[in-house]
Amino acid sequence: MTAFGGAYRLGRASDGRLRQIWQLALPIIGALASQIVLNLVDTAMVGHLGAAALAAVGLGSFLNFMAFSTVTGLSTAVQALAARRQGEGRHEVAAVPLNGGILLSAAIGLPLSASLIALAPWLCARLNHDPEVARLGAQYLRLRLVAVVAIGINFSFRGYWSAVKRSAHYLRTLLLMCVLNIVLDRLLIFGSGAVPALGVRGAGLASMVSALSGTAAYFSLGWRSARGAGFAQRLPTPQELAALLRLGLPSCAQQLLFSAGFVALFWIVGRIGTAELAVAQVLVNITLAAVLPAMGFGLAAATFCSQALGRGDPADAYRWAWDVFRTSWWVFGALALVMLLLPRTVLGLFVGGGPAGAALIEIGVAPLRLVGTTVLLDGLGMVLMQALLGAGASAAVMRVSVGMQWGVFLPLAWTAATLLHAGLTQVWLLLAAYRAAQTLIFTWLWRGRGWSRARL
Repeated sequence: MTAFGGAYRLGRASDGRLRQIWQLALPIIGALASQIVLNLVDTAMVGHLGAAALAAVGLGSFLNFMAFSTVTGLSTAVQALAARRQGEGRHEVAAVPLNGGILLSAAIGLPLSASLIALAPWLCARLNHDPEVARLGAQYLRLRLVAVVAIGINFSFRGYWSAVKRSAHYLRTLLLMCVLNIVLDRLLIFGSGAVPALGVRGAGLASMVSALSGTAAYFSLGWRSARGAGFAQRLPTPQELAALLRLGLPSCAQQLLFSAGFVALFWIVGRIGTAELAVAQVLVNITLAAVLPAMGFGLAAATFCSQALGRGDPADAYRWAWDVFRTSWWVFGALALVMLLLPRTVLGLFVGGGPAGAALIEIGVAPLRLVGTTVLLDGLGMVLMQALLGAGASAAVMRVSVGMQWGVFLPLAWTAATLLHAGLTQVWLLLAAYRAAQTLIFTWLWRGRGWSRARL
């Protein structure tokens, strides 16, 4: 680890810093875990409807991910600016970036969701050659798109609660959303009594209702807890909106192209086969669960680094990122062991039984082990990426992320799948290599410390 840290040697962090990291990161991880658990429960429930339904939800989920990523990137800007104001001691205006994030989420999200709802059948038909997958995917997608603005607002609240170290608010709200979604999933997907079984439409409706309920809960919490920091008290100035856009638009673009890259990946995998596409949906959800702790610790690192910069202490900001990673690396290692040693058990949780399910599991064993071999390095990359975003280096993060995914990985994956007739394992090997290379670039950027000169 010393090689990564450069002049800062990675010894044991002080007890005070360790305590701060865990106090902030654990509620964030719990909240993110509840969301991933929800995604996995969705996948497991829909998996019992067959490979076409599972592939359709995977296709619809990532098209929806691509849609709401155009507004969720604002969370990064809200967190960076709110944490910087906290570090500067300007607590009375710390929630003004949140007000701006809510306004921009509505301004961007409303026309976008309306347009995509109309285009959903066409998009799904163009991205998958199986008519049943395209039909079911459009049904699911249209319902999810109704909540695009709500999701953007929810992410802005997440950025604010993380910035002011009140991540427990985020945790409680997401737990409420997840419990509601799971109950509605069971009721609407399979039906009960007078409630008809809606299949994939039920899964989409359950997700839409839970997102809207979460938005209502966040507004209630904000009214009670953040009015003293400026929440709903005044509009952001043009200069404050400009700062939000300057930080948020590169992050939105990065999130949009990252999610679009997964849609492109599913299109590439779909050319291999419908079974492989169904397995790819499961693999991506498992991978997101595996990097979940890194996201949580990374959001904590973003807050610590931004507050340190607000205090005028870039050296402390530099140390925080490394302290966060060395506090968390063993978590990623434990998850890697599960994927390496028990791949069939893990995959069996998300596909149906019988010979068809067994065939899907065998397709996914080698790719899942590849995920396990790289999850520790990917964890480091996630922590450093979030630290860079918290420091205001969103443009640099966008260039690296988009360049590696669209300039390197996707062309190679397309070549392997379509020209070389490679299978899912070979595509996932390329995915693992691209993520590892991206981590090395983020490490180089963090060590270079150019981010310390950003002015927010």
